[in-house]
Amino acid sequence: MKNLRVVVGYLVLILIAISMLYPFFAMVNLSFVPNDEIFSNAGKIFHTPLTTQNYKNVFEEIPLSTYFMNSLIVASITTFGQVIIASMAGYAFARLNFKYRDTLFLIILITMLIPPQVNIIPLFFLMRELHLIDTYQALILPGLFGGFGVFMMRQYFLGLPKDLEESAKIDGCNPFETFFKIALPLALPVVATLAIFTFVSSWNSFMWPLIVTNSEGMRTLPVGLAIFKGSFREITLWGELLACSVICTLPVVGVFLLGKKYFINDILQGGVKE
Repeated sequence: MKNLRVVVGYLVLILIAISMLYPFFAMVNLSFVPNDEIFSNAGKIFHTPLTTQNYKNVFEEIPLSTYFMNSLIVASITTFGQVIIASMAGYAFARLNFKYRDTLFLIILITMLIPPQVNIIPLFFLMRELHLIDTYQALILPGLFGGFGVFMMRQYFLGLPKDLEESAKIDGCNPFETFFKIALPLALPVVATLAIFTFVSSWNSFMWPLIVTNSEGMRTLPVGLAIFKGSFREITLWGELLACSVICTLPVVGVFLLGKKYFINDILQGGVKE
């Protein structure tokens, strides 16, 4: 009976995996299909004939390399900045005693309840007053701070044994040295998880880059992707749209594969209670 449950469990997981992977496979396959044949024989699992013309058209019609580099720069700096800021803030709220600590943390939690769309207009006016419209600073600065990251890091640091920090103090380490030499290396699984979430969120961001950028040279990849939709032109070029979507997806998949080990460890550790 136990073996039967294991087999059924694996079958269910395989079916779920197939249902999630098939749309991605279909997107990759259809990105190599000519525009006039994408909607023909819709029931096919594998479409033929295949061509690379859609990818050639993408690079010819829009400055894709510029969009790609802009997205990579913005997502990378945003991820690095938010991980450092959230880690330091989370450690401070978890281990340091200072005035109004709990009140400040409560305010940070409240900010998580505010929809991001509510902040777009005041943020836009702030960037305009600072003369940062159509710059990397405008794309990066709002993403450096997030209540979710601070909350996640604080909860992790609360679970670390205090004996490690007390030993560091005995050895003469100050709070900064204790954080960078003891706490942060032990937090690699949750840091990797936060980095993955932040990178994916920044990479996929569409509304804010669309509002805060004006020139071709500052647009990000999701904004460039929208150019192939019908709202931006008379017809929707589905082949080019799918090809651009594949290019958009590859960095996200790569980041997840790089951080998969730590991400899985974080999930496993989350289920263990001392």
